[in-house]
Amino acid sequence: MPANTSNIGPVLITGCSSGLGHASACLFREAGYVTVATARDPARLADLKTRGCDTVALDVTDAASRASAVAEVERRHGAVGVLINNAGYGQYGPLEEIPLDEIRLTFETNVFGLIGMSQLVLPGMRKAGRGRIVNISSVAGRVSTPGGGVYHMSKYCVEAAADALRPEVAPFGIDVVNVLPGPFVSAYRGKLLHSMPDTGQGSPYLVFKRNLGVWMQDFLEPGAFGVLTSAEVAQVVFKAGTARRPRSRYYAGFTARWGPVGRALAPDRLVDFFMRRQIPPK
Repeated sequence: MPANTSNIGPVLITGCSSGLGHASACLFREAGYVTVATARDPARLADLKTRGCDTVALDVTDAASRASAVAEVERRHGAVGVLINNAGYGQYGPLEEIPLDEIRLTFETNVFGLIGMSQLVLPGMRKAGRGRIVNISSVAGRVSTPGGGVYHMSKYCVEAAADALRPEVAPFGIDVVNVLPGPFVSAYRGKLLHSMPDTGQGSPYLVFKRNLGVWMQDFLEPGAFGVLTSAEVAQVVFKAGTARRPRSRYYAGFTARWGPVGRALAPDRLVDFFMRRQIPPK
């Protein structure tokens, strides 16, 4: 059963310029919640503003931007009631070829940005005696595949952080909830290929990268088995943010729910063999 919109406090959502963040902001606002949508470029939030969302500029990788955004939300609306850590970055390619700076960028967005935002809203939540942090994690935080090591590492961190933070803040009336989507339709599919490092025709991973691109495009193909829409995942995010007694994790879609089960039951060597067949290295 959803919480009362009058006492939950403002809902602050990161990464709302498109996709899941945009769909989630629409849902919360339509349900009557004070909804603050954020993005690095506020101009991309114009349609959400016309829907009644408040908008604030926010780059989760920048400490000053994080502090400014949370302070502005608290000034306008009081302590954040629900923080939805949605902003994310997907880096793909063989680990040997990805520059460390690119790996750092992924962690700045998916891990440090998420933790930084949580640290900033917690004092207000604690003072109010209520609050909720909803992290958009991923089935990628439970199951790893070749070519996705950097992204998987960052999402495993989100899973570990939630398990540590949840009991730490529970005595203050604050919930920590992870939403783990499986594949869903978003702009991420189009950006994925561009994230892979171009190391030239002499790369020992040249064939692997081509096959990885094909496999990932198929994995995220709209309408394919198990591929959800952003709106369907947003419904799960809304439930995670408003349920009176939320679960610690919500799995969105068939792949998210059953993928980790299959991985836990299968021997490592069998999984490695299967993935080599799916993404041939040569």
